[in-house]
Amino acid sequence: MMGQLKSGQRGITFIGLLFIGGILAVTGVVVAQVVPTLIELQSIHKAINKAREGNSVAEVRMIFDKAATIDDIKSISANDLEITKQGEKVVISFAYQREIHLAGPAWLTLKYDGQSK
Repeated sequence: MMGQLKSGQRGITFIGLLFIGGILAVTGVVVAQVVPTLIELQSIHKAINKAREGNSVAEVRMIFDKAATIDDIKSISANDLEITKQGEKVVISFAYQREIHLAGPAWLTLKYDGQSK
């Protein structure tokens, strides 16, 4: 009779539940630190596409600085932009990296780059 009851029981053990909860908690903490960098990346793309309206390098940098102030962009400044012209089109490109401290000597390095459309 005892064998029948044991074979019919199903579920997860308490240790298994703690293990899964721990993995979900660590993943949640990392995601919570990465999401703001992705939001800032979208703001940077929006700012460089707006800055393309400038006719000179100084004007492009000024437009980007204004947009960066409004959108609170801290990872990159107007001096970090590479501004070139391809035909009549202004192309703005950028590259930077962000480091997120995880624990002890462990860091998560995110490398971002892009250019205007």
